[in-house]
Amino acid sequence: MAGKEPTDDLSRFADMLSAMGTEPRLRIMRLLLSAHPDGLVVGDIGTELDIASSTLSHHLERLRTEGLVNVRREGTYLWYSANAGALQDLLRFLYAECCTRSRACEPKKILSAA
Repeated sequence: MAGKEPTDDLSRFADMLSAMGTEPRLRIMRLLLSAHPDGLVVGDIGTELDIASSTLSHHLERLRTEGLVNVRREGTYLWYSANAGALQDLLRFLYAECCTRSRACEPKKILSAA
């Protein structure tokens, strides 16, 4: 059927939205986006958001598993950064439905909210 999204894409985007679907994880994503492209070390994320290390590790792992964040090791430090490409894919997917095909939202209104 024309116009249908592949099931793999729908599942991937649903998992990404689910991963961001908690207040702490959404706060982490916003913080990492504000530090893009360099990212932040785990300790700075925890301090900035007042999240305990063990809890933070759990949230970061979920975001990493869904491809929303990247991690790199530099010496003893773990640096986390937002995966801008994955977020662009997700936004493109949502934008295609709301602003192009169905015209449920006006693109100018979405862009002006930024």
